[in-house]
Parts: sequence; structure tokens; C-alpha cells
Amino acid sequence: MAYRHTSAMLQEVMTCLACSPGGVYVDCTLGGAGHARAICDRILPDGLFIGIDQDADAITNAWASLEPYAANIRLFHDNFIHLPDFLTQLQVNAVQGILLDLGLSQHQLEASGRGFTFQKDEPLDMRMDTRNPNRAQDLIADLSEEALADLFHRYGEERWSKRIARAIVAARAKTPIRTTGQLVAIIRTAVPQGAAARSKIHPATRVFQALRIAVNQELDRLMQFLDTAVGLLAPGGRMCVLSFHSLEDRLVKQRFKQLAHPCTCPPQFPRCVCGGRATLRLVTKKALRPTPQEIEQNPMARSTRLRCAEKLGE
Repeated sequence: MAYRHTSAMLQEVMTCLACSPGGVYVDCTLGGAGHARAICDRILPDGLFIGIDQDADAITNAWASLEPYAANIRLFHDNFIHLPDFLTQLQVNAVQGILLDLGLSQHQLEASGRGFTFQKDEPLDMRMDTRNPNRAQDLIADLSEEALADLFHRYGEERWSKRIARAIVAARAKTPIRTTGQLVAIIRTAVPQGAAARSKIHPATRVFQALRIAVNQELDRLMQFLDTAVGLLAPGGRMCVLSFHSLEDRLVKQRFKQLAHPCTCPPQFPRCVCGGRATLRLVTKKALRPTPQEIEQNPMARSTRLRCAEKLGE
């Protein structure tokens, strides 16, 4: 099956990145390579594009999709936290732009067979990188009731986390929980019918989000990346982050704000004495959102938030 995915907020991302010919740009999450193609078009003839993805399917697709730019691209099958190592390998000291798209691809939902969606009955896997030994079904099988409830609440902000965890523990005592269909059925029995009826989302949405985040260590890796990525930008270089739920967006917003406004002096002080020096300028004061037209054409983009910041001169 062909790799299907429509990149979110493509025009807004390109405007924020402000790619220029000859620059070095990194797409840390290739996905369907839509952003990647647009970047490559703008950095020719002498630019360098570096693409990263932990999903082997995305790398295979990217090699095919970006074949016209083969002389200008370098692709890595790994997690974006290893970007400093890749730049060292390529003898690149700094880059002009970094893009991080934290969303699932349409391919992962529709065709990966790894249980990212509750709309299909698939193995309860949820690994973006299948070299990762830990699957969602392992968490479901091994975590205590208390740990499961904490996971669903912390990563999914699930109101009924304790009831769902209790139901899972009771169910797994009778038979192993190995498929998304089994898990969805358990969640349906645990969430009060009235609450499920009033909700705008499927009752399994937040649990699936929480499991995926935990399996792939998404928030920990995002925090690690945000702590190092700014140091990889050249002065004037820009970093764009597309997030798809509040936990991700909150981390990006807070880190960008800390780096753009590091002064900790009380507001009544006439001047800064703490020595905090800004390293970023916020290009987007607030998160940009997709237009109604884009949401109509690509419903997967509806929850997207785009933030962009620029590296200040030394």
C-alpha cells in the first residue's frame, strides 16, 4: 500500500521556516515527506536536507518521494534526539532550520497494523520504531492498577483513569489483552454511558494517546530535544514545532518562553541584574492554527498547533 499522508499547515510551516537556497534544514519527523519536499524545493541547488524518522516505513517512503533531490538529502532511521550525532557525522556545525512534526501519519493509522487507532482491531503494539522491545500490550499486561491509572491520567488527562485501570486488571486476570478491539471493549464497559454519550470524542481516545506516548517515550524525548536543539541553530535559524495535543504544546510553549524571556528579576527592578540572556525570539506570539478550509480538506489537521522561534545572534 502506498504511504498516505497529508502534511499539516504546509504553507504556514514554509512561511515560518523561511527556507533559503544553500541552507541546511532538518525535518526531524519525515512522515509522508510533504514538508520535506517543500523544503528541498526551496534550498536548491546547493542546500542540504537532513531527514529523520524512527518509523522504517517513513524512511522507505522518503527515499522514493525525495529521489529527485537525492544529491541534496541525507536520511537517518532513528529518533530525533540523536540529531547532534547526525550533524557530527555530516560535519555540520549549525543549521538554518529545524522542523518537528509530532503528529501521527495517516499511514500509521490506516496501514501500519500496529494498533495506533481504536477504529480497527489490530495487535496492541503502538511502537513507532519496531526495534523498540516495549509494546502497548506489555504495559497493559505488566503495570499495576495504580500505575495504569496514573499513566492514563498523566499522559491522556483521562477523567475515568481509575475505573478504566480497574477494569483492565480484572479483564487481564481472565485472558491476556493483546488487541485494540479487546481494549476498546474494556474501556466502553468502564466509562459511564452518560459520560460517553456527552463526550465529543471516542471513549478510548485518551487511553490510546496515553499508551502511545508511554510506549514511545514521546514527552521525555521532546523535553530532551528542546533542551539541545536551540544550540544546533545558526544565528537567525528557526525552529518550528507542530504539536497535536495540549501536553506537547505546553512543553514547547514553556521552553520557547523560557529561552525568549529568561530574566527572573522582579518586575519592579529598573533593570535586569540576574544575567538572563535571551537566546530566542518568538516568531509566533501565539500558536498558529489551521484554517477552516484546511480542516475541511484534511480533518487530521484540526488539532494542530504551530509554534516558531528564531535563534538570536551570539
